[in-house]
Amino acid sequence: MDSIFLSSTTVILYAAVVVIFIFINERRRLRKSPPSPVAVKRTLSGTMGWPFIGETLDFISCGYTDHPQSFIDKRRLLYGKVFKSHLFGSPTIVSTDAEVSRIILQSDAKSFVPCYPKSLTELMGESSILRINGSLHRRIHGLIGSFFKSPYLKAQVTSNMRKLLLQSMASWNEDRPIYIQDETKHIALQVLAKALIGLDPGEEMEFLRIQFQKFIAGLMSLPIKLPGTQLHRSLEAKKKMVQLVLQIIRDKRINGGSILQDSKDVVDVLLNDKSEKLTDELISDNMIDLMIPGEDSVPLLITLAIKYLSDCPKALHQLKENLELKRRKKDLGDPLCWDDYLSLPFTQNVITETLRLGNIIMGVIRKAMKDVEIKGYLIPKGWCVLTHFRSVHLDDNHHESPLQFNPWRWQDRDMSSGSSTYFTPFGGGLRLCPGLDLARLEASIFLHHFVTEFRWVAEDDTIINFPTVRMKNRMPIWVKREN
Repeated sequence: MDSIFLSSTTVILYAAVVVIFIFINERRRLRKSPPSPVAVKRTLSGTMGWPFIGETLDFISCGYTDHPQSFIDKRRLLYGKVFKSHLFGSPTIVSTDAEVSRIILQSDAKSFVPCYPKSLTELMGESSILRINGSLHRRIHGLIGSFFKSPYLKAQVTSNMRKLLLQSMASWNEDRPIYIQDETKHIALQVLAKALIGLDPGEEMEFLRIQFQKFIAGLMSLPIKLPGTQLHRSLEAKKKMVQLVLQIIRDKRINGGSILQDSKDVVDVLLNDKSEKLTDELISDNMIDLMIPGEDSVPLLITLAIKYLSDCPKALHQLKENLELKRRKKDLGDPLCWDDYLSLPFTQNVITETLRLGNIIMGVIRKAMKDVEIKGYLIPKGWCVLTHFRSVHLDDNHHESPLQFNPWRWQDRDMSSGSSTYFTPFGGGLRLCPGLDLARLEASIFLHHFVTEFRWVAEDDTIINFPTVRMKNRMPIWVKREN
């Protein structure tokens, strides 16, 4: 994703164009459906910022600093945990209240629907699982979620992850730095492509990787589809990937008939479903969208865990529980199974704490489909709501010394559900990320082999929080193999 690493000049240019687009979109919005004066008067305290552009530039500029939370913290002190603003062209309610956010996340499409930047909606399309609502969303989400939790897929992911990881580690040299962010992205995308569409390493996988890099470069681009623009290049890349998946679907139908008996990947699962709405085009389109976590969330989870462990020798020492598991399985002559990797409590605490402190997903945006009142707060119809996960995860009312990496805070706490009111790294409600178990599994496998086979020294690196969380220098480390 180097192409979205923005220099200061690019940021200024981007911000300037954002202002123009917000101005145009705001004028269109006001002509089509001027906001109700009554509704606006009844909304929460806060400020709408500058005419047309609102507080968007302030929000963006804070995101590039060492204190990305400053925009939210300043307004929370002034206006309370739930306040109004105007962000990215829309009047917006910002929620840093855990209970309010929980209610919004658990609401159905009659109250709130997902809302994304224009470039993202263009790339995902109308039929994306990230955008659709109602029965079709529940059906697809349920099918994928059940398959992601299946022992079969966990065993497959374990085997593929371990194989690819060991191959990668075998090529690591001690005389040059290893870039953890790059290594994890390369591995995780291949693991996910196998789980989603059954694709093995080879020419097609390399084609997919190249096109996918072009695709994701446009996720946070300017919403201009003219030839030569980033969004146009990303749309063209997605078309090529969709054609690849469509060919895979056709091959499956030819080789397996109209009904496939054994589901070996997500495409099989969806092809086996009886719903006529699950067309080949819808399936192929969604497979590309579901690959985004393979490029972003899982690799960054692993990378940030290595970053935090590098800065916390005490936690790294306790993580040597992995060595005991390795010796025990070696004595028994058994390979490690997926539940072995997930059985180590402190490893899971490290992953949980990394999710809390790292905030790979800052929050989600929902749009109110009607006037909604929550805990006395009115959210007018048509307004957006930013449920800000980072604020809750870094709130000292919920987590003691929240800016400190402290895996021990999760001892004796059951996090098997993946979320709670005060911990929502995977979202919540009907749109809880179906891949949360696989994310933990992949991170567990990486950490196990990494800490048992290497000692390392990390170079100084900083975390960038906007437009996505990432390491500025891709997390370079120098490794030494254990005897």
